[in-house]
Amino acid sequence: MKIDYHKWWSPSLGQDMELKVYGYYGKPMLVFPAQGSSFYEFEDRGMISASAEFIESGQIKVYTVDSVDNQSWANFQVHPADRARRHQDYDRYITDEVVSFIRKDCGDTTEKFITTGVSMGGYHSANAFFRHPEIFDTLIAISGLYRLNHFIGDYVNDNVYFNSPLMYLENMNDDEYLDLYRQSKIIVCAGQGAWEDEMLADTLTLKRILEEKNIPHWIDIWGGDVNHDWPWWLKMLPYFLEKLDLPAYSP
Repeated sequence: MKIDYHKWWSPSLGQDMELKVYGYYGKPMLVFPAQGSSFYEFEDRGMISASAEFIESGQIKVYTVDSVDNQSWANFQVHPADRARRHQDYDRYITDEVVSFIRKDCGDTTEKFITTGVSMGGYHSANAFFRHPEIFDTLIAISGLYRLNHFIGDYVNDNVYFNSPLMYLENMNDDEYLDLYRQSKIIVCAGQGAWEDEMLADTLTLKRILEEKNIPHWIDIWGGDVNHDWPWWLKMLPYFLEKLDLPAYSP
């Protein structure tokens, strides 16, 4: 498997940021790590190996990025407004810098991307997808929280609101966004086992909202033995990638 490493100074974040690229060809898939983790997590945890057949066949080309969660939502030493502001910096890093890098790396393709992640990465992938449907047309969000109360309590300002999918989707009435969602593939999964209670509740709330908005989706609830942990996520991601039935690329 072809693996490339990249690092650059991010003007959006004011610090060095790193990422890895797996594969030669295929639909770009942007991977967000779990809370506070790094660009190498997916590889270290076996997720790249679990997805290898889709990478090697040219169905997907995978981009794994760093998080700044410990500077944003999980930075409990600063006010929620400062945490939300830092997340906005991260959103700019993704949309202005990483997306431009991916497009160039894929030959200036206009194709939209897949985004995915587990746990906090599930939140980031869902938030990126719903905020930026002009960039992403496929979501695989696994075991994510889709509101920020767990981190910041009841505090809300604009930056919090527009990064809380269960808030802004509830009130979404922009036909342009709704039409883009309806043309996309939305997969959201949670288990019913240990440490999944909050994720399951948010996933079911998201299901209700999508149904009310007439947005096609696949909410997949796994069993009571399915815990919030890597052994299950290693099964989930390739299962959903197979269901996408992406074409293989032959140069």
